Amino acid sequence: MVNGRLKHDELSELIIKAAIEVHRELGPGLLESIYEMCLAHELREQGVVVMQQLTVPIIYKGIHMPNSLRLDLLVDDRIIVEVKAVEELHPVHQAQLLTYLKLTDKRVGLLLNFNSPVLVKGIKRMMNGYLPEGE
Repeated sequence: MVNGRLKHDELSELIIKAAIEVHRELGPGLLESIYEMCLAHELREQGVVVMQQLTVPIIYKGIHMPNSLRLDLLVDDRIIVEVKAVEELHPVHQAQLLTYLKLTDKRVGLLLNFNSPVLVKGIKRMMNGYLPEGE
């Protein structure tokens, strides 16, 4: 823990355990929005701050664009969780999460594919740049 907060890797582990619990309970085959709601609930039950469908404005060369992006989950204002329910993860899904990390200046993201028969095989942890020691 750093200043009473979980380190990034500890928080990632907590999110993954919560996702596994949701997957164990529901199994594959549902809509992404269902998994997102259940994962947010599971994390909140553990006392973690979670924001759902957070709107992030797009600013291009100083101009606010009319469209924005939406993060599925932002956990503890530090980790972006992108929820998928697809046959398999593709490079475009990873590119999407990496872009979200860059645009929000967040360091860690988790890509979770709940359509995997075994959730552990549908998890991708991504990093944007460098984490200071102890984070």
